[in-house]
Amino acid sequence: MYRIGQLVETFGISRSTLLYYDRIQLLSPSHRTQSNYRTYSQADYDRLEQIMIYKEAGLSLEEISELLDSNINDTSKVLEQRLLSLNSEIALLREQQKTLVSLLGKESLLRETKVMSKEQWVNILKSCGMDEEDMKQWHIEFERHLPEVHTDFLASLGIDEDEINQIKCWSQEGIKHSRG
Repeated sequence: MYRIGQLVETFGISRSTLLYYDRIQLLSPSHRTQSNYRTYSQADYDRLEQIMIYKEAGLSLEEISELLDSNINDTSKVLEQRLLSLNSEIALLREQQKTLVSLLGKESLLRETKVMSKEQWVNILKSCGMDEEDMKQWHIEFERHLPEVHTDFLASLGIDEDEINQIKCWSQEGIKHSRG
């Protein structure tokens, strides 16, 4: 059996957090002592460990509660939804970075923001000895193996939607011709 103090120390959370989890029925102690102290079982400990993992993944307490009380299929759906949500948030944050760099008028800040432009990427590929045909083949293989990641990568370079669609179109045509 674990006492509140042990869980607080082990998981680096506050006593009030544990009491709140009890209040919202996310994690209730399995037992109470004769003095009415809360004690937690190994199963409670394991549940708190899962709660902390899901919190680290950015899930809300409501989502965590649903996950812990559901079956495996529901878990996958919730986690996949969180992953898709993160992808959207990351894309939005990239756009905000670019907007701020533009507003500041300091292109030199792009290096500090860990954002790469299309021009920088093309220069890297060229410096590695790739010509236009090699770069086209690179796109075709990227599209063949990871089409969604390819799209996200192109967007991260600041390429507009029309150009991304053009690149994806000729990449997909290249995939068809290589199978042919």
